[in-house]
Amino acid sequence: KDLSRLSLKMPLKLDVKKKLSAHSERVKCIEFHPENPWILAALFSGNVGMWDYENQVLLKTFEVSTSPVRSAQFIVRKQWIVTGSDDLYIRVFNYNTMEKVHSFEAHTDFIRCLVVHPTLPYLISSSDDMFIKIWNWDTNWSLTHAYEGHGHYVMQVALNPKNYSTFASASLDKTIKVWGFTGGDLAH
Repeated sequence: KDLSRLSLKMPLKLDVKKKLSAHSERVKCIEFHPENPWILAALFSGNVGMWDYENQVLLKTFEVSTSPVRSAQFIVRKQWIVTGSDDLYIRVFNYNTMEKVHSFEAHTDFIRCLVVHPTLPYLISSSDDMFIKIWNWDTNWSLTHAYEGHGHYVMQVALNPKNYSTFASASLDKTIKVWGFTGGDLAH
């Protein structure tokens, strides 16, 4: 559906509870850990930082790439951090030891978004190459499916919280598409 004419006019006031700051070029993505008081920050500098937001302390920082890291996610059930960057690679790190678990070239252009499936061993990635890809970490990060259908960069992917067999993608082609895991066709 075309959402280019959608306009929201709502005043919104948010109170800042904690402020975390460090010198960086730009923060490209943040992610909350669901069990610990941690925030993961993917940085334009190619680094990733993990913060304890309750104590306002930087716990760990590490260099992922010399290119910007646009997405970083926790895979809690494996104790991993997964990152996607402009060098086309997805990298996986153990968040306790910071050791690299795996890395692979995933796309042919910048990786914009990563989403961890909550029940299946899947990572969903989207890219400026206009593809959405499903990676299975139980089979050595094999490509399970590649979805195509956008006419421009795929900026974001989101799982349907009421039905984990569908997800949506947002693109600079001014469309949002809803996809199904079964068969890879457009659901709507």
